[in-house]
Amino acid sequence: MRQEAAAVLEPLWQGVLAPERLAAGSGATCELPAALESVREARRFTCTTLQRWDLTALRDSMELVASELVTNALRYAVPIGTPGTPVRLSLVRWTSRVVCAVRDPSAAAPIAKDPDYVAETGRGLHLVDSFSENWGWHPLAGAGKVVWALFLAPGPH
Repeated sequence: MRQEAAAVLEPLWQGVLAPERLAAGSGATCELPAALESVREARRFTCTTLQRWDLTALRDSMELVASELVTNALRYAVPIGTPGTPVRLSLVRWTSRVVCAVRDPSAAAPIAKDPDYVAETGRGLHLVDSFSENWGWHPLAGAGKVVWALFLAPGPH
């Protein structure tokens, strides 16, 4: 399914990676600095966007996934305190799906660690896998990557 989802999403990458091309009703982007407060902002942005799209049924799952993906980007791809806005969170409505995508400047692939159920960290990608329909990552030409999670939108399809 992961390869099928990546193939389905292939035409979307230009929209996710170039938010100025997104129609106001089908996509939203939030640029985030390398700061701990960015995780809280990612959750707020996700909640507000889903409310605007009348997709509040996805709120809990997508807030969790957005915060995990942003946390991973900040922890592994961008040193805290890096100037500018190196992380971009995009939410995109795509047919009967909603995509949560986080762009960061690292080319390194995300790695799901073996879960340690006693540790306080290390389960983020397992949570992403559990709460989304599918997830993966896409390298960017030049530098960086996009890590994405796919959700089935509620309602008739």
